Amino acid sequence: MIKQTLRLVLLAAGSLLGFSSYAFQTETSQEDTITAPSDWFLRDPETDHIQGLSVEKTYNTLLKDKPSKTVLVAVIDSGIDAEHEDLKDIMWVNEDEIPGNGIDDDKNGYIDDINGWNFIGGKKGNVNEDTYEVTREYARLKPKYENIDEKKITKKNKAEYELWKKVQAKYDRDFEFNKTQYEQYNQQYELYTNASATIRFCDSLLQAHTGKPVSKSTLPSINATNDTIRFAKETLSKVLENVDGDILVTEFVDELNGYVSQLKEGVDHYRVAVEYGYNLTFDSRTVIGDDPKNLTEKNYGNNDVEGPDARHGTHVAGIIAANRKNTVGIKGIADNVRIMSVRAVPNGDERDKDIANAILYAVDNGAKVINMSFGKAFSPNKELVDKAVKYAESKGVLLVHAAGNDSDDTDVESNFPNRKFIKGGEAKNWLEIGASSWGADANFVGSFSNYGKKSVDLFSPGVQIYSTTPNNTYEDLQGTSMASPATAGVAAVLFSYFPELTATQVKDIIRQSTRKFDGLKVTKPGTQDQVAFSELSSTGGLVNVYEAVKLAQSLKSKSVEK
Repeated sequence: MIKQTLRLVLLAAGSLLGFSSYAFQTETSQEDTITAPSDWFLRDPETDHIQGLSVEKTYNTLLKDKPSKTVLVAVIDSGIDAEHEDLKDIMWVNEDEIPGNGIDDDKNGYIDDINGWNFIGGKKGNVNEDTYEVTREYARLKPKYENIDEKKITKKNKAEYELWKKVQAKYDRDFEFNKTQYEQYNQQYELYTNASATIRFCDSLLQAHTGKPVSKSTLPSINATNDTIRFAKETLSKVLENVDGDILVTEFVDELNGYVSQLKEGVDHYRVAVEYGYNLTFDSRTVIGDDPKNLTEKNYGNNDVEGPDARHGTHVAGIIAANRKNTVGIKGIADNVRIMSVRAVPNGDERDKDIANAILYAVDNGAKVINMSFGKAFSPNKELVDKAVKYAESKGVLLVHAAGNDSDDTDVESNFPNRKFIKGGEAKNWLEIGASSWGADANFVGSFSNYGKKSVDLFSPGVQIYSTTPNNTYEDLQGTSMASPATAGVAAVLFSYFPELTATQVKDIIRQSTRKFDGLKVTKPGTQDQVAFSELSSTGGLVNVYEAVKLAQSLKSKSVEK
């Protein structure tokens, strides 16, 4: 998110390095240049003129003084910081388990599962990085099909061969893209890191020389008494010549370092992709100690529900249920829930076996809603996940899933897991969620969000969402990963205040009560085309807890009258 002032900073720093900062002169959208209130997703469209969920309005009106029942929401994710100041009081505690005694007291197959379970850990520690599913499929299929004569493919193997060609093309394309991005980000990171160091050095020389902070306006009056001071003065003068107005060099460096931090995130992201995600020989499962080929295996993992990197899962949990009764941090959406952490998502692609077991664990331990902010392009053991989804459906559990962040039409492009069963039919307890922003204009849909007239149910706030992160911190993140828990939070409110509702009824109420935007044209993700917002999901709407509660109350009144 490069603001205009930072553009000038980059141009100035670039002049020091002797190259143009053209790579960063990209077009900005509303979400780049406008900052919404940190709690915008809780606000009301009518009173606050922002496209939030009307959470506070709902509690202050429709639900005021109404009784509620505690609802358990499972978060299948990267892990959750259960000691976070805004989450510790709303974490699920397995009261049938005695902490730390090394015994499976409740005999559910998992020892000391106090706040949940970790399916990507073991006695040797925890999985952090992992490969992508396309990499695992490439490694599985390559020996069989790489050098085969297509004419000799049997009818029995035709489908698998077609899968191989698809996997091969995607792996080759994506690996090359990520490798190139890693090299470019790393080059820019090193260049701007060096620029920052040079500018700081020159500033320290001049401050020591003058005894005062150095700014653009004070540079000309500095008397260069030797070559070193002259070099520092000329360097900073060149750096600041394209910056409008006066600015302290220390402020300039702070701006530049903020961008360097963003570059570092890019470097780390693409480094992990290259070194782990697309690494054909990397095997994460040695840490866990399970048999990856044994798809019926269930009792593996450990009870570390935070893991080595719980940023994503902690953020998701806060959106759903950050403590609304304390005076710190933020407020989540649901006010009477407990969060169960089920760790199954590494820094890479989750595995079907782990996801299936995570769903089963959540259902068997009482979850009413399961949030699933993850996804991938291939699912070699989809039947295993389908079986778990059907089990959740039979137990009345609602599954809420993020549509993905590839700007794809998921009516056309595959994204797993999904509601469609491999043997036909589809889950009736499933909601698929796209990401929206705060203003009802062309930028209303997140530019990254997947969409689908058939495959996506609705949109939900997912741009610039401020929520909990590990070690009592808070951060803005965006993605359908944030939109999904926003909807899961609404579902939890309905289950809490209307405990008689079934999972399919909650799903239908959320769908039917979405807010519509007649005639609104938005930028279609991944393109510059303008399309009707109503064409990007099956409901054509935006989730809203006020409208959902109002509809639930109406249905309850009608039921009582009968």
